[in-house]
Amino acid sequence: MALPALESDRIHLLDTLFRDYYQSPFSIRTPTWEWQSHEDRSPVFTIFFEKEHALDALLHRPSELTLGDAFIHKEIEIEGDLYAALRMGNYVFRHAFHLNPATLAQVDLVLTEAKEVLLHGLQHSRRRDREAISHHYDKPPEFFLPWLGPTMVYSCAYFRDARQGIDEAQTNKLEVICRKLELKPEELFLDLGCGWGSLILHAAEHYGARAHGITLSREQAKFAEKRIAASKAHDLCSVALKDYRELPSEGKRYDKIASVGMVEHVGLKNLESYFRIAYELLKPGALFLNHGIGRSQQSPPPKESFIQKYVFPDGELVPLHQTIACAEAAGFEVRDVENLREHYALTLRRWVAALQQNEKALLEVIPEMTYRIWLLYMAGSAVAFDRGDIFVDQMLLRKVDRTTIAMPGTREHWYQDWS
Repeated sequence: MALPALESDRIHLLDTLFRDYYQSPFSIRTPTWEWQSHEDRSPVFTIFFEKEHALDALLHRPSELTLGDAFIHKEIEIEGDLYAALRMGNYVFRHAFHLNPATLAQVDLVLTEAKEVLLHGLQHSRRRDREAISHHYDKPPEFFLPWLGPTMVYSCAYFRDARQGIDEAQTNKLEVICRKLELKPEELFLDLGCGWGSLILHAAEHYGARAHGITLSREQAKFAEKRIAASKAHDLCSVALKDYRELPSEGKRYDKIASVGMVEHVGLKNLESYFRIAYELLKPGALFLNHGIGRSQQSPPPKESFIQKYVFPDGELVPLHQTIACAEAAGFEVRDVENLREHYALTLRRWVAALQQNEKALLEVIPEMTYRIWLLYMAGSAVAFDRGDIFVDQMLLRKVDRTTIAMPGTREHWYQDWS
C-alpha cells in the first residue's frame, strides 16, 4: 500500500537532509510510518514523533530551541542513546533546509510552548540577576540531592580516574581548589556564589580557614545554614543572602577568594567590574580562583538558545581571551589556567544517569516538564563539552603587590599525596 503524498514528502525530505550523514545510524518513527538513516545498520537510537506536526516544525525551522520545545512537551521521545541523538541534532542545525511552500501549506506548524522565563529590569541589574538565579536554583533540595549526591556540589568535578564516582570526584575538586589557593588555618576565605555551602565547609573542616559564602538563592542559603549548624566547624563558617556588588561597602578584606560556577551569571559588560570588586576585596598579594564555563571563540552562541529560554536566563559564556583581558584590566596577575573540559563531560554524564535512575522520586518533587528540561539541558551540555564548543577553566589570579615571587615554583603539590 502506497504512503499518502504528505508522508512520502516527509520521507523524501529526510532522505535529502541525511544524505551526507555518516554518524550513528538511527530511525524516525511516527504512529503510521518509520524511516531509517542507514538501511544496512541497526539504529543506535530512535526518535518517536507522537504528532507529525512536531516533525514538520523541526524540519521547517530546526534549532536547539525547536528540538527542546518538542522534547519537553513530550511531542518527541528518544529511545536508545540520548547522546548520539543530540550529536545528530547538531548535524541537523548545521545542515538546515526548508520545506517547499506547497508542503508547508499542508502542515500544522503551531507548537505549544512552555512558559518562558520573564525577568524584570535591565539585564544583569541586581534585581534581574536575583530573579534569574532564583529561577534556576530555588528548587527544593530534594530535587538536587538524588543526582548531585551528598556533596551537593553543582559544578565540574575533578576525576583523578574516570572510574571514580561523582562524590569522590567532587571532593577532589574541592580539595584542588583549596590547594591552588594555598589555604591556611585562620585565613579569611570568601566563596562568591557558594551554592549549598560545600566549599566553605571543606575549607573550614580540612584547612581551618574562616570561610564565608554568599548566594542569591534563598533555598541554597537555607540549606547551607543547616549544614553549617550540623558541622564540627560551624564556628568557622557563615553564609549570607547577598549580591557580590554589595561586598565592597562592608570594608572587609580576605586572604583568599573563590568563585565556582558563578561568573557565567555576571555578563560580559559587567565582567571587568566583577574582577575589580574581587581585587578590591583581597589583601595585597592574595589569591583569587575563578572557575567558570566559557565558550570557544569558534563556537558563537546560537540565535535561539534552549538553555537561555528555560534553564539559565541571562547566562553568558565568554571566550577565554576576554575573561583573561578583564581580569588583567582589573589589576590581576594570571598565575595559572587549567581547562577541565573533559572532566565536565564526565560530570554531566554522571548527573544524567542519576537523574534517569531517580526519575520516579524526582517527579514527586517537580513537574515532568521541569524534569525533561533538565535532562535535555545536561545531556546536551555533555555533548557540547565533548565537541569543545564550550569548556570550563580554573583561573588562578594574584593581586599584585610588587613583591618578589610569593608562590611555589611548581604545581606538583596540587596533585600529589592524596589520602
